[in-house]
Amino acid sequence: MQARHWASALLAVCLLGSGAARAGLFDDEEARKAILDLRERIALSDEQSKKRSAEQAAATAQLAAQLTALRSSLLELNNQLEALRGEVAKLRGSDEQLQRDVTALQQRQKDASQTLDDRLRKIEPVKVSLDGREFMADPEEKRAYDDAIALLRAGEFDKSVAAFGAFQRRYPTSAYSDSVRFWLGNALYGKRDYKAAITAFRDFTIAAPNHPRAPEALLALANSQAEMKDTRAARKTIDDLVKAYPQSEAAQAGRERLASLK
Repeated sequence: MQARHWASALLAVCLLGSGAARAGLFDDEEARKAILDLRERIALSDEQSKKRSAEQAAATAQLAAQLTALRSSLLELNNQLEALRGEVAKLRGSDEQLQRDVTALQQRQKDASQTLDDRLRKIEPVKVSLDGREFMADPEEKRAYDDAIALLRAGEFDKSVAAFGAFQRRYPTSAYSDSVRFWLGNALYGKRDYKAAITAFRDFTIAAPNHPRAPEALLALANSQAEMKDTRAARKTIDDLVKAYPQSEAAQAGRERLASLK
């Protein structure tokens, strides 16, 4: 529109100037040609201006569409990023839970292993060294023997006799059997049950004549017989002791004991 106004103003100036300064130089035909030419240029200018406006509008629309598409893409990317963050958070939480589960499982495995070891220790045979001999014994078996011995040493003769008797019933083929017979005899002697002590010591000497405590058992048997006022049997037992184990301390004590037996 500005170009059209400018062209009209220019045409008016040209007409005035032409009429004032050059009135005799142009005729009407030339004036019409000039006007037509000017109109063509104005129309071309308008057309070009419209074309540029259309192109600018198209470019603006295209840019707006591109911006809209970009905003949409950015929004989508942001949504994807938030979703990814959510997944990462879930994975991190899952990983932490998994770590806790693994830790708990390891602890349970450790506890189970410890429990198993404790149970195995309770049932796994242990090496025992007793009266010059070594053998393997069940832990419960060893504990029962040690408890009976502890009662005997504490002077609890009745309880000790009961403990040794229970041991013999529970472990009839135990490697402790010889020692149990010997100490059972001592426990019976301690509670002054000399008749039962004689039986225990005799059973011991018959079952284990080569046992390191066999000489002591014969001397204890003689003492039990003496307490029962069976002097003849006591002297006979001491004679057997001196003949079978002449170099033993029990044999020396037996010789001294003979002097008091009448």
